[in-house]
Amino acid sequence: MSTYVYGITARSNAGLPEGLGGVGEPAMPVRVLTEGELAAIVSDAPENLRPKRRDLLAHQNVLAEVGADGCVLPMRFGSVAPDDAAVTGVLAERAEHYLERLGALEGRVEYNVKATHVEEAVLHQVMAESPELRALAEANRQAGGGTYEQRLQLGEMVAAAVKAREAQDAAEVQQRLEPLAAAASVGPESTGWLANVSFLVAREKAAEFANAVDELRKERPHLDLRLNGPLPPYSFVEPGPAQPAGTAGE
Repeated sequence: MSTYVYGITARSNAGLPEGLGGVGEPAMPVRVLTEGELAAIVSDAPENLRPKRRDLLAHQNVLAEVGADGCVLPMRFGSVAPDDAAVTGVLAERAEHYLERLGALEGRVEYNVKATHVEEAVLHQVMAESPELRALAEANRQAGGGTYEQRLQLGEMVAAAVKAREAQDAAEVQQRLEPLAAAASVGPESTGWLANVSFLVAREKAAEFANAVDELRKERPHLDLRLNGPLPPYSFVEPGPAQPAGTAGE
């Protein structure tokens, strides 16, 4: 049977609560594989595994249990190896990398911040900031709405102004929050979000970081800011000694 991998931790941090269950139904018993100073938290991999809510939560719960007393390098949901030997082989092969990451991420968690525009508020803002847009809109209004070409011109100019504002706001979100984090990782672009950034935050600064997001939300009411965390440091597992945390995308 193939082996499902939840995460990697130090051998000294590999204690598990008795009867801890993982993915699958019934839940597969979670166990530990060790290699040198490292340990992998695993279970047997159920057949036909799908990202159902129950299994996603089980994956997260295992990581939370292991990460409660020490750092764990989380694997993405659905990480499966051919067998136990393949897992311990990777631990041996990449021991230096994993030990470096465990040391770098100790005492730190991930917070993900996504931002999008509140449509009506940002339209009001770009109009307020541009005399040219206001003049064109007023001219169209006085002309009974303006010609098709004039309406099209206004729409294109507003769209360009909103697009420019997206880039400006995305940069501000990262610049305002980055000083409170040990590293930042820009996630993949996705429809609907103007910013998608993960931050590596020391546990003792978690409240300060959340407060900073709240302050930014109050100061920029045209932004819809979503804060998710604390999370295992998914976005910071891969950078190694030659590539400092925060330089790679999620």
